[in-house]
Amino acid sequence: MSDEVKRDEGPKGPPPWMLSLADLISLLLTFFVMLFAMSKVKIDRWDEVVDSLSQSIKPSPEEENDEPMASLNIPRVYRKPAMNLDYLSAVIDDAIDDNPVLGDASMSRDADKLVISLPGDILFVAGSSDMTPQARQALFVLGGVLRNIGNRIGVQGHTDPRPLSGRGQYASNWELSLARAGAVANELKRSGYTDYINIYGFAASRYDQLPELLSEEARFAMARRVDIVIEPHAGSGIGGT
Repeated sequence: MSDEVKRDEGPKGPPPWMLSLADLISLLLTFFVMLFAMSKVKIDRWDEVVDSLSQSIKPSPEEENDEPMASLNIPRVYRKPAMNLDYLSAVIDDAIDDNPVLGDASMSRDADKLVISLPGDILFVAGSSDMTPQARQALFVLGGVLRNIGNRIGVQGHTDPRPLSGRGQYASNWELSLARAGAVANELKRSGYTDYINIYGFAASRYDQLPELLSEEARFAMARRVDIVIEPHAGSGIGGT
């Protein structure tokens, strides 16, 4: 009797229903794997899910902002200071006084600007923007002075009010005045002036501002000019015309 009691108290195996449950779970897992293998996975949705899980599990580190490595970033660009216009007027007057072309140029003050007026009849062939060799050399001399200053410069072309003959390359005085201003600006750039130069073509729009005491022919000659306007503040530091 005691031996039977001891045999009843020994270790027992899993109940029979556990084996049936394990078999059922294995079959269900196999069934779902087959369904997944037969389905079409949407790659874009899958990538979104993976990215979302990745961000939740391991957030991406913050990007570090690199310091600028360029040797000429904006705070380090050297800009020449603007020169006093009274002093600059004296320097230019000495430079152009003995030049056969620039000797006929005149300087004046327009509000706070210094204006150098160059006679168009001396610089250009009549009715065109083509310069004579002497004019190019004269502007090279003038540009040699201006390239050492930091002032902003503008070039303005003017004509007399008489219409063009129509046989030249320009259809109007506006086009001619702008082309002449551009030609002078280009020569100043060739001489070494590195800042931006604004060019304007006024044609005869400022003819009425000329002195009325002059004869009509003298006013016409004065109207055919190119003005180099020097401003009291510094230029932009950008190359170009």
